[in-house]
Amino acid sequence: MPEKSNRRAPHKKIAFIIGGFVLLLLGILLFDIVKYSPVIFQLLFNKEIELKKANTHMNVLLMGVGGGQHEGPQLTDTVMFASIDEGKNIVSMVSIPRDLYIPELKGKINTAYAIGEGKHDGGGITLSRAVVSKIMNKPIDYVVVVDFNGFVKAVDEVGGLDVTVDRAFDDYEYPIEENREELCGHTLEEATQLIATQTPTEVFPCRYQHVHFDKGLQHMDGKQALVFVRSRYAKGSEGTDFARSRRQQKIIQAFKDKVFSLGIILNPLKITALYSLLSNSIHTDVKQEEFDDFIKLAQKMKNGKIQSIVLETEDTETNKKGLLINPPLEEFNGTWVLIPKAGSGSYLQIQKYVSCIQNSTSPCAIQ
Repeated sequence: MPEKSNRRAPHKKIAFIIGGFVLLLLGILLFDIVKYSPVIFQLLFNKEIELKKANTHMNVLLMGVGGGQHEGPQLTDTVMFASIDEGKNIVSMVSIPRDLYIPELKGKINTAYAIGEGKHDGGGITLSRAVVSKIMNKPIDYVVVVDFNGFVKAVDEVGGLDVTVDRAFDDYEYPIEENREELCGHTLEEATQLIATQTPTEVFPCRYQHVHFDKGLQHMDGKQALVFVRSRYAKGSEGTDFARSRRQQKIIQAFKDKVFSLGIILNPLKITALYSLLSNSIHTDVKQEEFDDFIKLAQKMKNGKIQSIVLETEDTETNKKGLLINPPLEEFNGTWVLIPKAGSGSYLQIQKYVSCIQNSTSPCAIQ
């Protein structure tokens, strides 16, 4: 994956922390302790955060992609907008479902990064920034993209994560990446005939596995954590992308807790080692001269409050209101998508709600 975009920023902006995903963000901060000894000096002796900001919040777009040999390696499995208010010591995280339809793309939001990268190196960051900025009506100051391989390595590097699973669930359709081209004992001709009348899991059972998570506190290694955040076809209420987004936010919080409990963020040597491990799995537009201030702000905000929301549809069973709807399939060429309640491409209601979350001290209601 490319190391970072060549986008030029007119000014330095205030350093940031994306909630508990700070470990992955900090993986980009140092190349090695010898080469960047001035950064270490600044961490030890200069406690001021000198980066500037255009407004009261630093906004960051975090995306997760499959990378490598995964199917759709540049499709974003995670799209998360994070807004950091240093003054109030609050991080607001908004999970955007991968199925949100974007009229300008003539497709779902999870294709933006792939389309941009297909145009030119770094184009994925540029296009994704533009799309999410329009949805939120807010500038995106930085973009960080992490692939699955880096995610797994990072979790294992900190010794795994302790995560509370709200509901036990089973997913019988979790993909086995190395088997995704297998014919499972069929000839190509047989498989072609069978797929016309049967589901992929019925025709190609060897491509899928059964995964299970018990309710309660669970210790997860990197691979288990990846399954936890990627599972899309669980039975029951955990089988929605909205539930998956909540699980992703749980992992982010667990990352934050583990990183600070181990003192990684206070130890330049550990940060350096972590970057060496993750350097090929991260694509970002963070500038080298901002590294020390990013770390210092992360230290400052280690006890900050994280407030998380998921853009989702209404739940009539619980009477929970939502900002999105599922339109009729025929309106989108038979494709299952999500659009704002006000209509495709109409984001005003989302923007008002997110602004309320950012700025209000009282609960925000969805109208």
